[in-house]
Amino acid sequence: MFNALKGPFLAGILMMARTGSGQATPANMTLAGNTSPPIGHYEFCKANSSECAYDGGDAGPAILTQERWKAILKINYEVNSQIQPMTDKEIFGVEERWAYPRSVGDCEDFVLLKRKMLIDAGISPSDALITVVMQPNGEGHAVLTVRTDHGDFILDNMRNKVMLWADTEYTFLKRQSADDPARWMKLQDGRAVAVGSVR
Repeated sequence: MFNALKGPFLAGILMMARTGSGQATPANMTLAGNTSPPIGHYEFCKANSSECAYDGGDAGPAILTQERWKAILKINYEVNSQIQPMTDKEIFGVEERWAYPRSVGDCEDFVLLKRKMLIDAGISPSDALITVVMQPNGEGHAVLTVRTDHGDFILDNMRNKVMLWADTEYTFLKRQSADDPARWMKLQDGRAVAVGSVR
């Protein structure tokens, strides 16, 4: 079935995802060794140990079928539409707290919910990875990376369009390890010098 979809289906996906940058950047991110998790994720794992438990390791990039692509687009749109962006200070009265959102949340909360929904829809936990980036204004931000055999796609609460990582405006700093959801890996962006992080 996937072979039958390869031509027009995958060409369409990549055309929709590409912004026309013309860069010869790899479709998948380059890892650059272990690093520390964001403090918010560390505390989330302490409070929700089952969410960060070892789950069998890296299953390899997801095979991008038409059904999976539809699920990725649907989940990104639904969460972006249903959750109102608010800061942790506004919600909890603290600077940083990662939690599943009910009706409001900040970028990390959007990511947690999208990750859970994708896993429930059949995506391996090793292919739905919380990722820390730096915005062009220097502020930290969290997005969800979906690893596939046709590249690493980004789900972002700031846009409904799902894009290849290299076609976003972000500098990629670190993400969850595909081997263990409690561990994190540095990313070698290759497009800009990363000088920041999020807590």
